[in-house]
Amino acid sequence: MYANSWEGLDEFVAVAECGQFTAAAERLGVSSSHISRQIARLEERLQTRLLYRSTRRVALTEAGTTFLHHCQRLQDGREEALRAVGDLTSEPKGLLHMTCAVAYGERFITPLVTRFIDLYPQLRVDIELSNRTLDMVHEGLDLAIRLGRLQDSRLVATRLAPRRMYLCASPSYLERYGRPHSLSELSRHNCLIGSSDTWLLQQNGREFSQRVQGNWRCNSGQAVLDAALHGVGLCQLPDYYVLEHLHSGALISLLETHQPPNTAVWALYPQQRHLSPKVRKLVDFLKEGLALRDEYRE
Repeated sequence: MYANSWEGLDEFVAVAECGQFTAAAERLGVSSSHISRQIARLEERLQTRLLYRSTRRVALTEAGTTFLHHCQRLQDGREEALRAVGDLTSEPKGLLHMTCAVAYGERFITPLVTRFIDLYPQLRVDIELSNRTLDMVHEGLDLAIRLGRLQDSRLVATRLAPRRMYLCASPSYLERYGRPHSLSELSRHNCLIGSSDTWLLQQNGREFSQRVQGNWRCNSGQAVLDAALHGVGLCQLPDYYVLEHLHSGALISLLETHQPPNTAVWALYPQQRHLSPKVRKLVDFLKEGLALRDEYRE
């Protein structure tokens, strides 16, 4: 390797992209003669011609075209490295636009974000709580907190916390209608339907969705929980709704071997090689904060 192997790369890329030595010199803030000398030395080191020169324009040779693509990637990687190191000490600032489901966001995420923004006064946060799955790119979102299983492969995901589903009912309901001991018995019970009339279950290690039916439906998890506590029917809800009531005996867990394996709480962000400090540090803060919750210590 040559000790000066990096010399001339920026000048070459500037000439290739501008198409002229003078325009490249203006971009880099140097003289045209400096540009010419650097590229001549570069071609001498490589023992190949990179550019066809004329009085008005320059064009890439075949070797120059190949070399340009590699040089541009090197430049991108260099800038990425400089940003990454710089961001280690930079504080989150500017606007961070994020979204989360309503109930989980109100109970778990927004309190942590409030503490986070108190640490970084230069940061502004716009939180959109919605049970709709928003298109992050179209909506201009920096971060989304999503629950369960992920669908969008365009996004990068970081696991924040586990999420376990429970099928349960109140003692009063079970006294009146009996306790189901198999999946086939679900059809005989009044199932409280939330935002979907299918429940995710498993049998013999295979996951499947089973359609359920009942005389009560509401797209609010809290409302489903209240109905279950009042003995209206069976419910399937995530841990953060029911753990407290399972511990107190107000609800009883059912068909535990048929509940789906743990899903998760995810932080999602658009694909990019380098995360901004505001997103990276908030994701770390959320992960640490959720780990301290009683719901996730079991």
